[in-house]
Amino acid sequence: MTSSIDLLKTYSESGVAEVLESLEKELVGLRPVKTRIKEIAALLFIDKAREELGLPCSKPNLHMSFTGKPGTGKTTVARRISEILYKLGYLKKGHLITATRDDLVGQYVGHTAPRTKEIILRAKGGVLFIDEAYYLHKPSNDRDYGVEAIEILLQEMETKRDEFVVIFAGYKEKMEQFYNSNPGLSSRVSHHIDFPDYTNSELMEIALLFLDKEGYKFTENSISTFTKYIQKRRQLPFFANARSIRNAIDRARLRQANRIFSQMGESLDREELMRIESPDILASSVFNGELED
Repeated sequence: MTSSIDLLKTYSESGVAEVLESLEKELVGLRPVKTRIKEIAALLFIDKAREELGLPCSKPNLHMSFTGKPGTGKTTVARRISEILYKLGYLKKGHLITATRDDLVGQYVGHTAPRTKEIILRAKGGVLFIDEAYYLHKPSNDRDYGVEAIEILLQEMETKRDEFVVIFAGYKEKMEQFYNSNPGLSSRVSHHIDFPDYTNSELMEIALLFLDKEGYKFTENSISTFTKYIQKRRQLPFFANARSIRNAIDRARLRQANRIFSQMGESLDREELMRIESPDILASSVFNGELED
């Protein structure tokens, strides 16, 4: 048994710093979320150091709950969590399996158990990310098979807690109802992390990142136009934060391509092919108070 450990050297060799740095670059804002992930990583890293030095270490409960609206980075963070747990030796593979009610719940007696166990088997060594987890529980239907899926999950989360990690995700209010429906669920989830909506300025930053990645850019006028787009889109139904922004950029690219295509006889330079102009954004039905087609 060693009597000392070089924490800086061990941390550098673990690769965790690279994962946290990647998370920082990938996601705009979300400061409370990033801070919590760093805290969890620090706790697990120090626990490993304590174990190596022969100090008492209890097995951590790593099951988590991510609450927030769509497009706030929950899946991306789950993927990085799986990498951190793998690099620290808490998971053997570090892969991410995403599932919904349709993947877990069967349609007749005897169908749910094998479906749920198959998904858990696929997640072994990694993270099982269950999106819109509250749909597993349907209190209005006494014969719903979602209850069976939940019972199997609870059992496996406890007996095989060293083999895989479950992250339940969904809207905050609905997730609270989901946990209230089964006290065993909440007791098995150690980390509850809330993902806030992006601010308008953060959404613009996300838009610029999307554009840069695809080799496009806004003009000064189109930046102003897209700022107005963000304000209007947030007021309409089904707003999904970064996901809605990506969709808006894709449609602007579509309109830009059609605009350029109509000028087929003209000579175009590289800059023109990169620019998203104000008309490419203003053509959106969002400016008429309607959702995109």
